[in-house]
Amino acid sequence: MPQLTKKSKKTIPKDVRIALGLEPGDKIDFDIEDNKIVMHKKAKKMPFDKWKGYIGTFKTDRLMKDIR
Repeated sequence: MPQLTKKSKKTIPKDVRIALGLEPGDKIDFDIEDNKIVMHKKAKKMPFDKWKGYIGTFKTDRLMKDIR
């Protein structure tokens, strides 16, 4: 039976890694639901996500006027 290491680490079984599409370096979250631990793979952030909606605050006419 699997057990925790001294540093409270546990290897995720291969079939679970495959089912979740986990790869080295992926981020995961744990939740407790109905006294069960549920593991979720966190979605990877796209490089430009931090700029999402930023350009949409500018109007084309205003932007062209500022550029000129």
